[in-house]
Amino acid sequence: SPGPPALRRGFRFLSCPCARRRWQHRPAIQVTNEPILEFKPGSPERAALQKALADLKGKTEEIPCVIGGEEVWTPTVRYQLSPFNHAHKVAKYCYASKELINKAINAALAARKEWDLKPVQDRAQIFLRAADMLSGPRRAEVLAKTMVGQGKTVIQAEIDAAAELIDFFRFNAKYALELEQSQPLSVDISTNSMVYRGLEGFVAAVSPFNFTAIGGNLAGAPALMGNVVLWKPSDTALLSSYAVYKILLEAGLPPNVVQFVPSDGPEFGDTVTSSEHFCGLNFTGSVPTFKRLWKQVSENLDRYRNFPRLAGECGGKNFHVVHSSADLGSAVNGTLRSAFEFGGQKCSACSRLYAPASLWPHIKEKLLEEHGKIKVGDPTQDFGTFFSAVIDAKVSSERAPGSPSCGVGAAGARCQLSS
Repeated sequence: SPGPPALRRGFRFLSCPCARRRWQHRPAIQVTNEPILEFKPGSPERAALQKALADLKGKTEEIPCVIGGEEVWTPTVRYQLSPFNHAHKVAKYCYASKELINKAINAALAARKEWDLKPVQDRAQIFLRAADMLSGPRRAEVLAKTMVGQGKTVIQAEIDAAAELIDFFRFNAKYALELEQSQPLSVDISTNSMVYRGLEGFVAAVSPFNFTAIGGNLAGAPALMGNVVLWKPSDTALLSSYAVYKILLEAGLPPNVVQFVPSDGPEFGDTVTSSEHFCGLNFTGSVPTFKRLWKQVSENLDRYRNFPRLAGECGGKNFHVVHSSADLGSAVNGTLRSAFEFGGQKCSACSRLYAPASLWPHIKEKLLEEHGKIKVGDPTQDFGTFFSAVIDAKVSSERAPGSPSCGVGAAGARCQLSS
C-alpha cells in the first residue's frame, strides 16, 4: 500500500505578472504504470535476476551511515541476516549515535535553503532518472537484494521493489509538476500566485521492512517537494534500502538532501523529536511506535519552531466476508493469497474469514486442499516458491504464539480452521 503523501506548506500572495509566468505554463509529463515482468524461463529478466542473485550468494555488503555525504562507521555494528538462511549475513551496518543523528540534522539544515529553491522541474528530473534506472539497469539488483534480505519471492519483489517504487517516483514527479501549475484565479489588476515551499526544518522518514518501495517513497516524496530528510530504514531491510538510496544519489540527488541514518529506533525517535528543527514525520510501522512518536512530539510542542506535520500508516487486520452468491474458487484463492503471500506480513493480510454456515464445509475443504499445495522454501533457488520464512523471530512468535495448529516457517505453513 502506498505510503503517506509528501509534506508541504503553501503560501498565497499578491505579486507582479512575472510570478504567474514562473509558476504556470509548465509542460506536463505523461507517465504510465510500470509493466510487471513475468520472469518466465528463458526470459532476459529471469537471466538477469539469476545473475544478480548469484552475485549476492555468501556476500556481506558493508552499509555505513551516510552523513553530509560522508560514510561514517560507529562501534555499534550489527548484521542483517537473510530470513531463510541465518548463516548468511547479507549486510554489515552500524547504528548512528545521538551525536551522529544531531550531526545529520545539521547537515540537512545546511542544505535546506538551496534545495528548496531548486525548481521543481529539476527536482522531478532526479526522481524520473531514478525510476528509469530501477526500470532498466538496476532492476535485477534491487529485486535480488529484496529477495535475499527480506525473504520475498520473485513476484512479491517485482510488484514492490520494481513496479511500485518506479510508479512512486514517476507519478510523484508528475503530481509535483501538476501541483505547481495549479494556481488561484487572477484578474487584470492583480496576480494571485501559490508558491509551494519545503517545510522550515527537517523531515524524519521511518520506513518498515516489508516494502522496499515504501522506504524509497517515505524519504523520496518529501525530498521531491523541497524538504531535507533523515531516513531511518528498517534494520531488516538495510540491504535493499541502501541500494535505493545509492540509486537516488546516482540519479543526481545532492548528498545532503537525504541523510541515511540506520539507528536504534527509540534513540532516533528521542533525538529527532527533541530537535527544535523537527518539522515532519513520514512513518510506516507499528501502532505502538507511532503512538510513542506522536506523544513525544506533543510533549515537545513548545520547543519547535513550527507545528510538525505527522503522517503515519500503521499495520492493521484484514477480513474476508464470503456471500452466499460468491464464486467459491475465487474466494478460496483470494483468501489464501491474502493470508499467506509474503507470509502474511502485509497490512492487507487476511486474518479472519466469515462465511455462511451452509457453505463453510465446502469452503473449509477447499481451503485445506489448496493450502496443502503451498510451496514454502528458499525463493532465490526456486522461483515457484509461494512464500518463505518470515522476517525474524519476533514476527514468527506473533504469527504462531505457541499454538500447535498455526504457524509459518522454513518447514512449512500450518492453518487453523474452526467452525
